[in-house]
Amino acid sequence: MSEAQWYVVHTYSGYENKVKVDIEKTIENRGLQDQILEVSVPLEEVIELKNGAQKQVERKMFPGYVLIHMVMNDDTWYVVRNTRGVTGFVGPGSKPVPLTEEEMRNLGFKTTGVVVDFAVGDTVVVVAGAWKDTVGIIKTVNEPKQTITINVEMFGRETPVELNFSEVKKM
Repeated sequence: MSEAQWYVVHTYSGYENKVKVDIEKTIENRGLQDQILEVSVPLEEVIELKNGAQKQVERKMFPGYVLIHMVMNDDTWYVVRNTRGVTGFVGPGSKPVPLTEEEMRNLGFKTTGVVVDFAVGDTVVVVAGAWKDTVGIIKTVNEPKQTITINVEMFGRETPVELNFSEVKKM
């Protein structure tokens, strides 16, 4: 199996987040978590000045583009290319060209992995986000994507929730 690399996908302007969500749903439905590791819409913090008031907002770094960390093969190419809102991969003709390590560094992405001490079965408490202060037991750990899955009770049922490593701490 070849190495996962970062690719740039061109989308209709304003559809970046929808494309991200649609690709993530397809990954889940087709079980491609080991081939498409991450879908990213890079954001940057900017300060807007409106009516004399400063306001800090997040803005898309590259409107019309989505970054995807994936193993390129016929299946993954087909899934991404045929997602509604995607106009194609960035590269000459129909051949996608992966970003180099230097290009990723220039974008602020770190290609080195994070070492974590999370394991399936550990109890964690959520420290940020919508599930703040929720306690759960880790069901899965996805190191390449830097996420864990815990079950939370919602409407009287156990529901799996995916959280970033930064949103939880070990109890």
